[in-house]
Amino acid sequence: MDVLQSLYGRVIIPEAVYQEVTGGVPGLPEALAIQELQWIVSQPVQNDAMVRALQGELDHGEAEAIALAVELQAGLILIDERRARAIAARMGLNVVGVLGVLVEAKHKALVPLLKPVLDSLIAQAGFWVSQQLYERVLQVVGER
Repeated sequence: MDVLQSLYGRVIIPEAVYQEVTGGVPGLPEALAIQELQWIVSQPVQNDAMVRALQGELDHGEAEAIALAVELQAGLILIDERRARAIAARMGLNVVGVLGVLVEAKHKALVPLLKPVLDSLIAQAGFWVSQQLYERVLQVVGER
């Protein structure tokens, strides 16, 4: 979370994503953090037709995220799911995923070593990344 704030200042998320993150297990530290952080702003999507159209291929949160990014003419959208990334890019959005954020954070010295962060994401958060991409990311940041 600190990395996101340092890199982007303010993060706007659609209501569906806010609900996904905070509506799960009550009292979960991650949910409480999202609710308390002033720099993460939940915003409703106005273009319901776009959301419905996108839901033919994506889940509700991803559909709202793309629709909101289009509405706001956002400079960047953070999304990891492959199909959602392809659709967002096709719609002219600049797409970055968690790995891209972490690489940028490493280049800006916001994280001293990326490997422990990646290993923690994989082991504790269930983040999936192919071995080939894992190695390539570490090579890009000079840790291989």
